[in-house]
Amino acid sequence: MINSTFFINVVRFVLLILVQVLVFNRLNFFGFINPMVYILFLYWYPIKKNRTTFILICFFLGLLVDVFSDTLAINAAATVTIAYLRPSIMRFVFGVNYEFQSFKLNSSTKAQQFTFLALLVVIHHVIYFTLEIFSIANLLLILKKSITIGAASIIVCLLFSSLFSTRKE
Repeated sequence: MINSTFFINVVRFVLLILVQVLVFNRLNFFGFINPMVYILFLYWYPIKKNRTTFILICFFLGLLVDVFSDTLAINAAATVTIAYLRPSIMRFVFGVNYEFQSFKLNSSTKAQQFTFLALLVVIHHVIYFTLEIFSIANLLLILKKSITIGAASIIVCLLFSSLFSTRKE
């Protein structure tokens, strides 16, 4: 069980980086929208794993995307921030239920899953575009990019999530 979970997480890590840098970094919907699907790793990562290890893995996830995207550790900073905030986001979305040993993301409602994913994406994008633009004078541009690219990221992540769902219906 431990080995299969580890293997699945390694495969997700590698595939999400490859899909992000080889496919989605090259797409430009409407000239500026590039969905960020690698955030799904933070959504899918097991809940009861070591938090320090998770934050380190997320740092390397963001850093590898940065290396291939030439973005100067902006992805790493945004990814580490949402990795750090993930327990608080989960407590907000799922209540104290997620702290129980038997909690599974698939056992929560679709609305909770969507809210969790949307919060991860929105917080990531606000941090990412604030660091990228780094000017309070361009607050409207930060909001525009966060909302449009965030919406595209959520849609693509939902499609990926439904495509690769392990839930049997």
